[in-house]
Amino acid sequence: MKHFLNNFFSRRQAIVAMALSALLPLNASAQKSPEPLRIGFQKSASLLTLLKSQGTLEKRLAPLGVEVKWVEFPAGPQLLEGLNVGSIDFGYVGEAPPIFAQAAGANFIYVGYELPAPGAEAVIVPKDSAIRSVSDLKGKKVALNKGSNVHYLLVRLLEKHGLKYDDIQTVFLPPADARAAFERGSVDAWVIWDPFLAAAERQLGARQIADGRGVVNNHAFFLAARTYAERRQDVINLLFEVLSRQGQSITKDYRSAAQALSPLQGLTPDVIELSLRRYSHDVRPLNTAVIAEQQKIADVFSDLKLIPRKISVRDAAPLLK
Repeated sequence: MKHFLNNFFSRRQAIVAMALSALLPLNASAQKSPEPLRIGFQKSASLLTLLKSQGTLEKRLAPLGVEVKWVEFPAGPQLLEGLNVGSIDFGYVGEAPPIFAQAAGANFIYVGYELPAPGAEAVIVPKDSAIRSVSDLKGKKVALNKGSNVHYLLVRLLEKHGLKYDDIQTVFLPPADARAAFERGSVDAWVIWDPFLAAAERQLGARQIADGRGVVNNHAFFLAARTYAERRQDVINLLFEVLSRQGQSITKDYRSAAQALSPLQGLTPDVIELSLRRYSHDVRPLNTAVIAEQQKIADVFSDLKLIPRKISVRDAAPLLK
């Protein structure tokens, strides 16, 4: 009997050991570190800034084994540089930065866009300035962020008013430095987007001489590193679902959104609400028309020698059917 019991327990121990060893790969898999999704954002970009503060995206992506990491940039061109060097996987910028980045060889793709917001960017002057129209900018110093969406706005406005690009003195400065120069009187005008635009109007009494309406579309685009988009289409799809819902939430209650954004953007709710009302917050998949618009901008920049070579925007839009 003793021999029988010894054999029985030996066999039982072997079975338990085999079962435990079979479970080890599962446990190892369960303990595997989540994959990071690195999202580049600008604090001025209300859609992503609000989404970051709420943690909604993190909750939705956790079951997919994805951990969200947010990386802040001062403006679109710098964000595209981050995408180019591999420090982020996904980002949101205006229409001009992707063109400069593609011309420089950045390996990204367009994955979606936001409906036009031409009233969300403008040329402003100090409240007591003698400048009354774009025509008055001839020979004047105009501040702007090089390679940003307002770069194209300036080109088109000058063209509309019979001026050449070299008829003005461009002063390339990021938003914070441009505002400082604008307040000091070091520049005569500033081409800028919201919420910096709304802040200058409300806080400094800055006066618009022209905005983008009837001149440019001012799309905003969602971009991804090509390799990431090819590998994690499931994450991209979920991202768009969450972004779309976030945009709808903003337009349903601008005041509440402005209140929530106020401590995040360091601006008063009235300034933020003015800014929010100028954007569409309507997230859409790519279409041929919007890519054709991007191509027009690329061609203009190429003709002006603002980019080193001609590009085909379609090459960066493989998801377009």
